[in-house]
Amino acid sequence: MADYRIEKDSMGEIKVPADAYYGAQTQRAFENFPISNIRFSSDFISALGRIKKAAAVVNTDLELVDANVSDAIQKASQEVIDNKFDDDFVLDIFQTGSGTSTNMNANEIIAKRANELKSGTEVKIHPNDHVNYGQSSNDVIPTAIRVSAVLSVKNKLIPALKVLQESLLEKGEEFKDVVKTGRTHLMDAMPVTIQQEFSGYARQVELGIERLESALERIQELPQGGTAVGTGINTHAEFGQRIAAALSEDTGVNFKEAKNHFEAQATVDAPVELSGQLKTIAVGLMKIGNDFRWMNSGPNSGLGELQLKALQPGSSIMPGKVNPVIEESLTMVCAQVIGNDAAVTIGGQAGNFELNVMLPVVAHNLLQSIEILANAARNFAEKSVQGVKANEERIKQMVGKNPVLVTALNPIIGYDKAAKIAKTAFAEDRAVMEVAKEMTDLSEEELKKALDPINMTKGGFSE
Repeated sequence: MADYRIEKDSMGEIKVPADAYYGAQTQRAFENFPISNIRFSSDFISALGRIKKAAAVVNTDLELVDANVSDAIQKASQEVIDNKFDDDFVLDIFQTGSGTSTNMNANEIIAKRANELKSGTEVKIHPNDHVNYGQSSNDVIPTAIRVSAVLSVKNKLIPALKVLQESLLEKGEEFKDVVKTGRTHLMDAMPVTIQQEFSGYARQVELGIERLESALERIQELPQGGTAVGTGINTHAEFGQRIAAALSEDTGVNFKEAKNHFEAQATVDAPVELSGQLKTIAVGLMKIGNDFRWMNSGPNSGLGELQLKALQPGSSIMPGKVNPVIEESLTMVCAQVIGNDAAVTIGGQAGNFELNVMLPVVAHNLLQSIEILANAARNFAEKSVQGVKANEERIKQMVGKNPVLVTALNPIIGYDKAAKIAKTAFAEDRAVMEVAKEMTDLSEEELKKALDPINMTKGGFSE
């Protein structure tokens, strides 16, 4: 048997792999773009399936597509939603800027499968005439970007960030009485509790969730219904509103028709905004991950305040070495997300008149950022934060020798005398309490009260 079949389209005949569900247009694009072998994600493909299924429902409700044809399209689309045909989505993301090739890839797969599933009709289901009825690549692809991004953020990223936020709060509570040296400019500063430090991390994550939720309000507006240039040519006037309603019912998300189809198709401002929020979250997680690395550094020659769980050998040559691998993984993810945002930003600039022509690269980078941020945040929470330990004895020793503790004596003995105590304590590697006893007339009880690190973590004073 031949390993290919002959398919025809408006440009003529072409050989297509015999077992492929896609057709001629997909094959031409496959041959035209041998660029990276980077393909659209499963989330994006699933979103395409949802759009095609919703379109079939709406077109039948509007009495524009035969019910039996629609039923077969819906069944085939559901299989695309369930990612049964991911291997047939063969196209590189570096293709036509509208993503037309991938829209036709979906249309051809669904049409072929629908013809296998159909009953009650002899009509040959066509990729353009039936599966793509009332649609254009120019509204399908940007709609798929939005639908896939919203679902991925809601189902993956926000839950993962909530796990991380809660893990930081719980671990902070566990160490609420552990006072450590605070640091500014990487230099010793006034004491803080581990709980206070971790509460700052948790708030960063919480604000990241709020930023995502705000951005989702705008990305839930769908371009579908604008067809070629935003005018809605060749589709029913109610199509956009109805498909948004159908997708809302399907997903439980409040999708809405775009208020202005010319804006929704000519730009990807909403995806760019969401990418910017992902970048902000990545910047925050980079800071948290690096703080953990610093606090874990050592075990003998670093800060050694925290002890991260030992997960794997850290060196091929140095026995016993253990590295902060989860934090390193996290910070590399953050670097990738920041880079992805640059690509999405440039993609957003590629709106020319009535269409953006970097839709595939926007889709890929946006969805990859959501995916890897979600995975890395959850991994960090579960494999690092939840198992971290505080080296309380070492922390206590370092706090006691922190010359900046004399700040608490400023109101009692004055800045200049406190500075002398600090310099002496540092030069002689002695505890501040010990030096202050020698250099002031304050009683031991007064010094203990003034220099108790836990009291220094409680902010202001009262008369």
